[in-house]
Amino acid sequence: MFASFSAWSARGRGSARLTAGTLASGLLATAVIAGAGTAAADGEETPQGHSGAAATIGGLKTYGAAVIHGAGGDQEVSAGLFEMSVEGGGMLQTYCVDIHTPTQKDAKYRETAWSGTSLGTNKDAGRIRWILQNSYPQVNDLAALAKKAGVRGQLTEQDAAAGTQVAIWRHSDDVDVEALDPQAEQLADYLQKNARNQPEPQASLTLDPPAVSGRPGERIGPVTVRTDAPGVTVVPPADAATSRVRIVDKDGEPVTTATDGGQVFFEVPEDAAADTAELTVQASTTVPVGRAFVSDSRSQTQILAGSSESTVSATASATWALEGAIPALSARENCAEGGVDVTVANQDDEPFTFELAGAEHTVAARASTTVTVPLDEDQPYDFTVEGPGGFEQRFSGMLDCRTRASEIGTTTHTLGGPSPAPVGGAATDTNLAETGAANLTPWIAGTAIALVVLGGAGLVVTRRRSAVSHD
Repeated sequence: MFASFSAWSARGRGSARLTAGTLASGLLATAVIAGAGTAAADGEETPQGHSGAAATIGGLKTYGAAVIHGAGGDQEVSAGLFEMSVEGGGMLQTYCVDIHTPTQKDAKYRETAWSGTSLGTNKDAGRIRWILQNSYPQVNDLAALAKKAGVRGQLTEQDAAAGTQVAIWRHSDDVDVEALDPQAEQLADYLQKNARNQPEPQASLTLDPPAVSGRPGERIGPVTVRTDAPGVTVVPPADAATSRVRIVDKDGEPVTTATDGGQVFFEVPEDAAADTAELTVQASTTVPVGRAFVSDSRSQTQILAGSSESTVSATASATWALEGAIPALSARENCAEGGVDVTVANQDDEPFTFELAGAEHTVAARASTTVTVPLDEDQPYDFTVEGPGGFEQRFSGMLDCRTRASEIGTTTHTLGGPSPAPVGGAATDTNLAETGAANLTPWIAGTAIALVVLGGAGLVVTRRRSAVSHD
């Protein structure tokens, strides 16, 4: 997942600032992580380039029931396939890889590398991809799947989805979970035991690098297209008519389309004032099975099980100046290191010195360096890279690298499905995924105890029944 940034600001502070928890909410913190924008002066916030598919979750569509066995007892949950609608057109099917985090209603998701999720530090992530490739819906001949898995009895779509999800959870969350339906449980056991490591799939569409820099009058780049689509459409900067910035190939010829491995450049007029421009590429393709999807609103991480022909896009920016430093900065969350990697590429003929997280760093001329800023899990961050001449570039977001631990008492809920209940106990109708109350469970319990101690007051929680949809 990319961090957000704002470019050039001539305020001349003396050191970089690193502040955790300064943003108003988790939603605000992550909403700026991945999107498209143009750099601006005076510290205006603009987001880092986005790569791949962006989608809105539509709910749990094909599912069965499962039981989590934990220290606090057994808990019934819904297990199966979600559907997402892709911005620009297309549909995705996904399973979740974070069993103890609720799915937020209509949450926005973006395609990302495993390194920006809990999969990046999970030695079994490749086994999860094998499960996806060898089970439903990639294998939709359920009779053949049942025979191969040694399933006794008929395997329904609901059984296949539940069994696949349970097998994934065993690898993604290291949780003791089993499917309630015998056929689904037999499938889950087969998938878990036979899973083999598979490599992480390539992104559906990216631009490499996401940021470049240079002098006016030059062709700034190259930016290389990486995609599994047969071709992409290249969209020039929004203000190209007035800025006279063109997107060209290495020979200076205008570029409107490109293929995998193609290189494009920003051609900036010689008399252009210091500024930043952005290009976008767009394509229609099927997103590779196993790609991770993360939310802007702390909704549970998803992994792709199937894709229709879908719209994907990517952005890259170019910065230029007549004199002085012209670094190109980009950032990416690195879950293996527990922080954000900030990459600084220096296209100047002189070294570039900058301050970040209280330390000074120098990048040699025509070189680049990457600095990892360590961060706390699930805490908003907001820090600024500062250099000479008033250079500033700000990054903000939220690090979400681990699955939620079961021992904290968080209940598991899935959008559109029945709410979980302790096995053998009364069902609860509260859909915490919809109300957003799941993370408040320990706080609510503590508050109730305090009220009883202080005045014997009862805490009444009104629960409303949420609709259940089945395919």
